Amino acid sequence: MVLELLENLGAPSPRNSRARGDDLADILIKDGYIITMDAQRRILERGSVAIEGDKITAVGKDVKERADTVIDARGKAVLPGLINAHTHLSMTLLRGVADDMPLMEWLETKIWPIEKNLTADDCYTGALLGCLEMIKSGTTCFADQYFYMEDVARAVEKAGLRGVLSRGIIELDDPKKRETTIREGERLVKTCHGKANGRILTMFGPHAAYTCSPECLMQVKELAKKYKVGIHVHISESQDEVDKIMKKYGKRPVEHLDSIGFLGSEVLAAHCVQLTEQEIKILHNRKVKPVHNPVSNMKIACGVAPVPEMLAAGIPVALGTDGAASNNSLDMFNEMKFAALLNKVHKLDPVAVPAQVALEMATINGAIALGLQDSIGSLEAGKKADIVLVDLQKPHLKPLHSVISHLVYSAVGSDVDTTIVDGKVLMQGRKVLTLDEDKVLMEAQESSDDFLARREGKK
Repeated sequence: MVLELLENLGAPSPRNSRARGDDLADILIKDGYIITMDAQRRILERGSVAIEGDKITAVGKDVKERADTVIDARGKAVLPGLINAHTHLSMTLLRGVADDMPLMEWLETKIWPIEKNLTADDCYTGALLGCLEMIKSGTTCFADQYFYMEDVARAVEKAGLRGVLSRGIIELDDPKKRETTIREGERLVKTCHGKANGRILTMFGPHAAYTCSPECLMQVKELAKKYKVGIHVHISESQDEVDKIMKKYGKRPVEHLDSIGFLGSEVLAAHCVQLTEQEIKILHNRKVKPVHNPVSNMKIACGVAPVPEMLAAGIPVALGTDGAASNNSLDMFNEMKFAALLNKVHKLDPVAVPAQVALEMATINGAIALGLQDSIGSLEAGKKADIVLVDLQKPHLKPLHSVISHLVYSAVGSDVDTTIVDGKVLMQGRKVLTLDEDKVLMEAQESSDDFLARREGKK
């Protein structure tokens, strides 16, 4: 409260003590709608953000700093970069390849057979395409689980994004496969964690309880503890998954994982659709971080995750797109809208997931889920300068009465004008500065055509 009073009076505050100084900032974002997503959820109708190096140094209405680069944010919303807490980035190459199918049939008859033909070069090319899509739609940080992850890391480093990467571990009762994939996951952690000025972090990525044995999962648990990293896993995505685990272990997925000692605060749990009240309590007690993927869940008809119930239990639910093979987009603005709408219609309750909550899921909750809440997820002095500017001067964003409403219900990824990560401008005026867009698009098409031809035996 004292801090708010100081800022409203224009006096320097502990968080904004440089507001009246004469220091030269690197970047000054000036006169925009500042959506801070801080603890008070402050919105400054005409505020500014100063950046030095990779960090925000000032946020407020009275930021007087001079800067090498001044970005005029009039008519734009300035908000924390969106956080896609669950995706499979290189699956951009599989976009539209397998649609309108149940999850297990989709995986077992289409996706897994196709993925056997993927190469490291394919995954690098697909990751570049995914990075390009995310830069252009306002995502600045993402959590990824897939294959050839050192090559994905190369793409992330080149693009300038922030990524938390894990090598997908799919054992399927094959001890040799378990040993190989866990070793590859460990190598990723050892070689890539902290790369690119800390923009690239790592996790271990066991796929799910129905594709990994308890022995595999607990081996991963020990390695995650050893290296002090998280675990990225799918939990209770579909009823088929629940049935498989019930048949094999006599318990539901969350109960099974809890019984073997797998669950904990380091676990990033994608989907969490088919949950009982008791399982929600377990997730809360174990401090597991669920990630809601509404579009993918709807497309594969997995069900509706009990997001209101998890939020009411005090669980900071994050938001993700899943891969482009099951979404078929990485647009987090689209995901926010569906996150808000899906539970409204499911519960017949228009306030089940309000717009403000959907935005929290895509920003500060995503940061919490990745253990990065002290660095990203809100616009505050001392945090990393991961920021996006959304152009509000569009027919579908006028008239402006509630900027939060517009960001969640009306905006789309292509409304993003500027994307900044770690204090570096990756896109301005819709022009991507770190990647050759035409080249990325061309090579992605060629790579996808090539591996699909290999799959069909034409090459």
